[in-house]
Amino acid sequence: MSFNNIVDWLNAISAWLSLNSDLLLTATWQTIYMVAVAGLIGFAIGIPLGVVLHLTKKGGLLENIRLNKILGAIVNIGRSVPFLVLMVAIIPVTKLLVGTFIGTTAAIVPLTIGAIPFVARLIEGALIEVPSGLVEAAQAMGATPMQIIRKVLLPEAMPTILNSV
Repeated sequence: MSFNNIVDWLNAISAWLSLNSDLLLTATWQTIYMVAVAGLIGFAIGIPLGVVLHLTKKGGLLENIRLNKILGAIVNIGRSVPFLVLMVAIIPVTKLLVGTFIGTTAAIVPLTIGAIPFVARLIEGALIEVPSGLVEAAQAMGATPMQIIRKVLLPEAMPTILNSV
């Protein structure tokens, strides 16, 4: 490539950016908006779901195998559905919640529903890594299940949760 070709190429990119900078800026902010809102709602629902999955597993603090299998199946199905299929399948729900199924705000609904199962499994995986001896020690000291969740499980799993995010 000669120097002139590179200069011509850079001039063409510069001209394109000057014509499309408003579109790029708008699209960037729309993307940030969609991901931020879907992420916040996804985490708000996914964290408790992941905690429940961990607590209700066999040998868990609040063992309930039946509930665990039902929630686990729902999460597994949610993780296996391709996003485009999910987006089309929940058009009626999106229209009910947002009033439309087209646009930036409408895209938040399927993004959130798609994110929840992944967040739940990330949280469950992070909680599995907490040594069971810590939970047993908290139980021996008379801690309630809620205290164990808030003061032992989540703080101990926080580095893994942040790394997963």
